[in-house]
Amino acid sequence: MYDLTGFQRDLLYTIAGQDEPHGLAIKDELEDYYETEIHHGRLYPNLDTLVDKGLVEKGQADRRTNIYSVTRRGQREIEARREWENQYVGEFLDG
Repeated sequence: MYDLTGFQRDLLYTIAGQDEPHGLAIKDELEDYYETEIHHGRLYPNLDTLVDKGLVEKGQADRRTNIYSVTRRGQREIEARREWENQYVGEFLDG
C-alpha cells in the first residue's frame, strides 16, 4: 500500500466499505468526502491501477456497469495499513 497515492488509498477504502459498488457510487462517495467533483478521467484510471496491483477485482453488473470489490490481498493491505497507523495515532485517539 506504500506505493499508492492518497487518492488510490481512499478509493480502496471506499470500495471496502460498500457491497460491490459501481464506479458512480464510488465517485459519489468520494465527491462527498472531498467536497469537489471527481472527474471520470481521474477516477477510472486509478481504479484500473488498483485492479492491476491485485488489490481490487472488477466485475460486471451488466453490459454497461462495472462493479468493484476488494481482493484478499487488498484486505490484507488495508489491515496492515491500519496496524501501522495505530502505532502512531492509536494512543492519541484513545487518550
